[in-house]
Amino acid sequence: MKYTSATIGKTIIAKIENNDDLLACLVKISKKEKIKSGIVFVIGAVHKNKAVCGPKKSVIPPEPFWQNFDGPSEIIAIGTIFFQSNQPKIHLHSGIGRGNSAIIGCLRNKTKVFLIAEAIILEMKNEKAVRRFDKKSKLSLLHLS
Repeated sequence: MKYTSATIGKTIIAKIENNDDLLACLVKISKKEKIKSGIVFVIGAVHKNKAVCGPKKSVIPPEPFWQNFDGPSEIIAIGTIFFQSNQPKIHLHSGIGRGNSAIIGCLRNKTKVFLIAEAIILEMKNEKAVRRFDKKSKLSLLHLS
């Protein structure tokens, strides 16, 4: 286990609108506000898409198991922002549901908002936490220097 501490900086409140790309908007806000580390909370709705819902098998590197979701669908999500190669990298896990169907997964692709998504970003002041590509897992993982 490794850990570091941080203090909370500014709070960003964002209204992400119909057909906006949710992840791209979060990256754009992070760049504009110079947020190098943060926590993201999202509620709203998204159009149909897909999410990574775990690995296909328990092996490293993992092969993602993609699950489609029909849209429009409700979303509640929490994630992190850490810089990788001088760019904000968003890691967003979400519960996505429509009717009696629900999935929990990691959004990685372009995800269009349906009607509205509300996002709250809490900046964390800590320059030691970054993302780095891990050769073994072939994923961008949190690294604490």
